[in-house]
Amino acid sequence: MKRGPKAKNKVKIEWSSNFAYAIGLIATDGHISSDGRHISFTSKDIEQINNYKKALKIKCNIGKKNSGSNKEKKYYVLQFSDIFFYKFLESIGIKRAKSKKIGIVDIPAEYFFDFLRGCFDGDGTFYSYWDPRWRSSHMFYIEFISASKKHIDWLRFELKSRSNVFGHITKGLNKSVYQLKYAKKEAVEIINNMYYNQKVVCLSRKKTKIENVLKIEKQQQKVYKR
Repeated sequence: MKRGPKAKNKVKIEWSSNFAYAIGLIATDGHISSDGRHISFTSKDIEQINNYKKALKIKCNIGKKNSGSNKEKKYYVLQFSDIFFYKFLESIGIKRAKSKKIGIVDIPAEYFFDFLRGCFDGDGTFYSYWDPRWRSSHMFYIEFISASKKHIDWLRFELKSRSNVFGHITKGLNKSVYQLKYAKKEAVEIINNMYYNQKVVCLSRKKTKIENVLKIEKQQQKVYKR
């Protein structure tokens, strides 16, 4: 009987800070095909795509696609076939049609914050504003977003266990996603754990935004102490 070509393992399945970061990206912005072999990742940031390639140590061509009816909005796409990696993702809790079904992701404890940084770069946000009602009016939040309440509850539990932060959960304006938010002191605790050195792979625009806001906060704290 003639056999087909032997399946190739494109991804080396070995836990590291970069590998865990890539798993975070897949958990948020990745797509697991129904064919049992294809994994794709989409982003508007070419840096994000390159970070993903670097973290998984893969060599694949990068494609482009339009965003639905908006022909001017371009997205980068990276897709590859790897049965072994596909099965690995399923084994740790990342399966097809994951958006509303994802729950616990089996991440080694030492790489949780690398995974979380991937989640943040994939589907998180950081914002700040001035609240005129208070003397200490500079507010900022870090936020993690998911359509799965089970996944958001798990993230909150893990963060409380590891960093003693509590945060709070709200629903988005369209009621289709959950938002896990941490303010100021708790946000800084999470940020310090995610960006534990200057060399960690990350989306630079988000990191720069955070650094700029924390500089403002530091200046404000000096003013309050006078």
